[in-house]
Amino acid sequence: MSLNTTPRILIGKPGLDGHDRGAKVIARALRDAGMEVIYTGLRQTPEMIVEAALQEDVDAIGLSILSGAHTVLLPRIMELLAENDMTDVPIFLGGIIPDEDIPKMEAIGVTAVFGPGTSIEHITTFIQETLARD
Repeated sequence: MSLNTTPRILIGKPGLDGHDRGAKVIARALRDAGMEVIYTGLRQTPEMIVEAALQEDVDAIGLSILSGAHTVLLPRIMELLAENDMTDVPIFLGGIIPDEDIPKMEAIGVTAVFGPGTSIEHITTFIQETLARD
């Protein structure tokens, strides 16, 4: 990402989870922090999320999963990102992710996992600092 461009962040809700309040709060917070946010909406397949990320030329992808399907959805998303030469795009994950699954998510390439109660300021700062390093 160039220093003179506005960061483009895709926020997605993969799977059948129908609760998107958290994703919308994060999307709004990132917009308020000066980022451009593309929200894909509910019930997105891994293919839909990666295609949107590719088409929108995003700098990072944030995913919200409350359904417990992260162990199935994230490996597929990471596989599709690799197939599209997008392994340099940071992935951050929020929602209900059991502590024992966090190392598994990190092992497949997830940059960060934010659980319930994580402050919006922490998430925003993390994304800004991560993108500044690239």
